[in-house]
Amino acid sequence: MTSTGSSLARRMLGRQLRALRINSGVSAEYARDAINVSKQTLWRMETGQQVRLNPLFIERLCKIYGASATRTAILLELTEETTRTGWWHAFGDAIHKEFSLYVELETVAKRLVSYQTTLLPGLLQTDQYRRALIWTSFPAMPGPEVERMIEIFRRRKARLDNDEDPVLLEAVIDESALRRAIGGPAVMEQQLAHLARVSEQPNVSVRVVPLSAQAYAGLSVGPFVMFDFPKHPIAHLTEPPVVYIQGFTGNLYLEKPEEIRLYRQAYADLQRSTLDQERSRSLILEIAKEYGK
Repeated sequence: MTSTGSSLARRMLGRQLRALRINSGVSAEYARDAINVSKQTLWRMETGQQVRLNPLFIERLCKIYGASATRTAILLELTEETTRTGWWHAFGDAIHKEFSLYVELETVAKRLVSYQTTLLPGLLQTDQYRRALIWTSFPAMPGPEVERMIEIFRRRKARLDNDEDPVLLEAVIDESALRRAIGGPAVMEQQLAHLARVSEQPNVSVRVVPLSAQAYAGLSVGPFVMFDFPKHPIAHLTEPPVVYIQGFTGNLYLEKPEEIRLYRQAYADLQRSTLDQERSRSLILEIAKEYGK
């Protein structure tokens, strides 16, 4: 199996375990007693949360649920996958706990859809723009810690230029985000020039909702990022999409099919309010020149 990243593997495994249990008619109480774990631990296993996964437990549950030998082998392989670490684990002390899941999902996603109204999408930011945001949020942060966060940021952005495994990024940006001078005019001039260059890459689409659109559907939706994951050779193991919404007191990860359907519809509505890619690039460069005056 191609490496999926520990978080995605946990989520895939959890969905399969829960489906097997429900389809077999085995109660959660019986299942947790069979492997001698708490109610919380079984819940964490079935929801793909961070928890130690003992292969013997997975094998035992598969037997109780009546899973075939082939299905059991697949789940044991996923269990092994959860022990593998990605590059982000080396920066565990610098990545906020709530944002760690986002970084893991971003790293394994095949396609990202980002709609932003105030700030530019993270993967399209320059180092200078990012530093300005960090200093705004953490004005007393020592320089070395700031640079460690910038290094994490560069690692995240690297997938845009990865010829072997490029992520497809579709960004819809409100023009107001282009006109918010994060870091000052000089930083924004460079940022928008960078944004225009990156938008020419075949795996990147940047479309702008102009101020002339006035009121449009996306204003009531709010910023979001949608993750689509690679198709698994075994169709039912493909991880469903996730929508991420950043909040001041906590982040939301939406996964219910109806929620995903509504956000896909919202994205389709948003696209009707945007300029096409060529006109979006022209507007971005025009605003960059304004910052340069």
